[in-house]
Amino acid sequence: MPIELRQLRYAVATADAKSFARAAAMLNVKQITLSRRVQQLEDRLNIKMFERSTRGAELTEHGQVCVELARRIITDVDNLKTIARNVSYGLQGRITVGFCTSLMSGNLKLAISDYLTKFPDVQFDGEEAGPDELRHGLHLGTIDLAVCPIGIEEEGLASRPAWAERILVALPVDHELLARDRIYWQDLRREVFVVQAGGLGPSFGNLIAARLTEQSKSPAIIRQNTSLESVISIVAAKRFITIATEASQGVNWPDIEFREIFDANGPTRLDYAFYWRDGNANPALKQFFSMIGERYPS
Repeated sequence: MPIELRQLRYAVATADAKSFARAAAMLNVKQITLSRRVQQLEDRLNIKMFERSTRGAELTEHGQVCVELARRIITDVDNLKTIARNVSYGLQGRITVGFCTSLMSGNLKLAISDYLTKFPDVQFDGEEAGPDELRHGLHLGTIDLAVCPIGIEEEGLASRPAWAERILVALPVDHELLARDRIYWQDLRREVFVVQAGGLGPSFGNLIAARLTEQSKSPAIIRQNTSLESVISIVAAKRFITIATEASQGVNWPDIEFREIFDANGPTRLDYAFYWRDGNANPALKQFFSMIGERYPS
């Protein structure tokens, strides 16, 4: 007799509830039915999974191993069902959007949320990568749209302005610069910066170098092959600082404070653009731009 998924579910529920009665109530089945199914599973596996008593049911040593395996099997099957069910998600098309900025908050998060709400039957795939990888994906056709800082204009790619986000410096909460009303780029010239090796890291590194290189003396920039979240988190150790966009303020960062960076023209901003491959006739891409046109008119 083959092992049934239902038997595995009953065994896991019994292990969690430590009682056949409570497990049966939780699953809305008769206790005798659940107990019989678990017994059949034990017989099929030729092991005793539970010690039964008037106080309930406790896993045996063999039972603990089997229940953990059963959890994995149930999870895998449930995931498979979800994927199969979502085949219909995408009947109205598919779009792959690449980006190198944070989705913690900000314009990109709102734009994607709007699109998912407005076009629920379009399969939306996101791909996070650096600008070079995104440009390559556009040419290969693996990405329909890239959202990244301006600067990847080249033959075969079309573009349109997107939005601008404020550039912020992330400092430990006791940093002396936080006592100032405004922080200017020149105030940061003696600091050591840490940036991502990928994502927005190269753009940030270029920005820092452009603002702080003077008389052939370059700013101290350390590049780390980690996530943006890890880069920001390390600022709390008080050895480095970093810069980020306002989207990074979407979560609480203990022991870190974000402040705008000013120059003679005001707060520093990073300009973004949409890029796509010339001739891309994907209807889902057209829908995306229709929505973007409403939210961010040219």
